[in-house]
Amino acid sequence: MNRPVLRVEQISKRYLLGEINRRMLWEELRDKLSGRKPAPERSGRPDRREHWALRDVSFEVREGDVLALMGGNGAGKSTLLKILSRITAPTSGRLLVQGRIASLLEVGTGFHQELTGRDNVFLNGTILGMTRREIEARFEEIVDFAGVERFLDTPVKRYSMGMRVRLAFAVAAHLEPEILLVDEVLAVGDAEFQKRCIGKIGDVAKSGRTVVFVSHDAAAISALCTRGVVLSQGRVVFEGNQNEAIRFYADSRSVGGNDLRGCPGRAGSGEIEVVGLHVRDGNGQEAAAVRSGDPVEFGLVYERRRERELPRMEVQVFVSTYLGAPVFTQATWLGGASLGEPGAGGEVRLRIPRLPLPAGHFRVGYRIYASPQTRPDELVDGVESAVDLQVEGGRFFESGKLPPLEQGVCLVDGEWRMGESEVKT
Repeated sequence: MNRPVLRVEQISKRYLLGEINRRMLWEELRDKLSGRKPAPERSGRPDRREHWALRDVSFEVREGDVLALMGGNGAGKSTLLKILSRITAPTSGRLLVQGRIASLLEVGTGFHQELTGRDNVFLNGTILGMTRREIEARFEEIVDFAGVERFLDTPVKRYSMGMRVRLAFAVAAHLEPEILLVDEVLAVGDAEFQKRCIGKIGDVAKSGRTVVFVSHDAAAISALCTRGVVLSQGRVVFEGNQNEAIRFYADSRSVGGNDLRGCPGRAGSGEIEVVGLHVRDGNGQEAAAVRSGDPVEFGLVYERRRERELPRMEVQVFVSTYLGAPVFTQATWLGGASLGEPGAGGEVRLRIPRLPLPAGHFRVGYRIYASPQTRPDELVDGVESAVDLQVEGGRFFESGKLPPLEQGVCLVDGEWRMGESEVKT
């Protein structure tokens, strides 16, 4: 049996919120030197509210495990990774570590902006606890993976965000730590780089080393991870198989209503505001759940908030997994639809003839533009994660069978046939 390499025992982390001391530094020095007692606080008692980012968190990670940390914003994932990497200390509890840890928690952590990429490879590697000989032995691999060879002798301050991420990940992943901690920073890289990173994490796991990472990519978690831990409000609410953890996280999210008045996370100039997003079945009836392969309709009820000439309204509706990975999008400009000028209020409807989703939990978001998607400042209204979409198994395929969600988040028709090879041997 693989030995434990990380043991988290009853770890809690407390922060003090608000203003702890309103007195100026010169007032403190004056009273110290004169021997006077401090004057009473000008605004009464200091505000020292407590916030527990983590509360009695316990779990164990064994050698060779690839553990996914999941949870909503503010669940405590990043705080826990900082404690595991010993950037910050817990308020209470104990952490036992067997082996060398490398962490990639923030873009370019440990980089010196004035030094070149070459110098920062050695600097960052040293911070991670590697010897110069170890760094030199893997230097070419690091540079090749990061793809920054042309800029190796350029100061890092002139690098783009993507270049810094690539170099930081390359250093952390290639210096062979026993334990690799990875936060959501990979989301800022392009698709090609993310693919290479996922592949590298898989290679690290296959070599018997341990990986702990935060990701919103359900497909990557299902394919790479062996276990999952779900956090909610600083506590562990589930620990087990990675696919079970994905399902638990989806099920535990509160099912949102279709009333979007006062919805948080809204973006746009605000001339138009969507006040409701309805999910309906093929008969046009409001549905708590829809079925794979059946027609589904999304209805966006909108109201005009401010008078401004809007010759036409362009609408985009998109579906994502519960962990935030995009699944599909549909927009008026993709099919050449023209909605014309919006009135004082109304409803825009999108009909999907055959829902291409397996059974599972999804999220629906939208964006409204004053014109086709040209410039970011043309956005009038948008919510990235507006309402829940519950999909039940249906007859998308003639057989009535459906692949499980972990094998893909989209269903595709196909035709199979047998024939002779056209390749001449």
